[in-house]
Amino acid sequence: QVQLVESGGGLVQPGGSLRLSCAASGSIFSLYTMGWYRQAPGKQRELVTTITTSGRTNYADSVKGRFTISRDNAKALVSLQMNSLKPEDTAVYYCNAVHIVERNRNYWGQGTQVTVSS
Repeated sequence: QVQLVESGGGLVQPGGSLRLSCAASGSIFSLYTMGWYRQAPGKQRELVTTITTSGRTNYADSVKGRFTISRDNAKALVSLQMNSLKPEDTAVYYCNAVHIVERNRNYWGQGTQVTVSS
């Protein structure tokens, strides 16, 4: 079992920046691919970015060049630096962990709200 706790959401003006963090506990963090997903009102949850255990990253086209994911295996922490934020980035952001072998071991955080508005 993995527990994920997100922090860092809030209200920011267009063009601004936010940094989200996700603290993991309960299992061996380095055995999990970590990711961030988001869900806007009335829309399905969508992938934002993932980072493998070796540090390989993947980004949705909509956030490429603006968002950066990173992980610190020693601290069991994954972060999402979000720059040049747009109103369409407004959503609840969820941290996700998927075991690299047992793919059914898939865990979610409770989510953190990001609102981009002037």
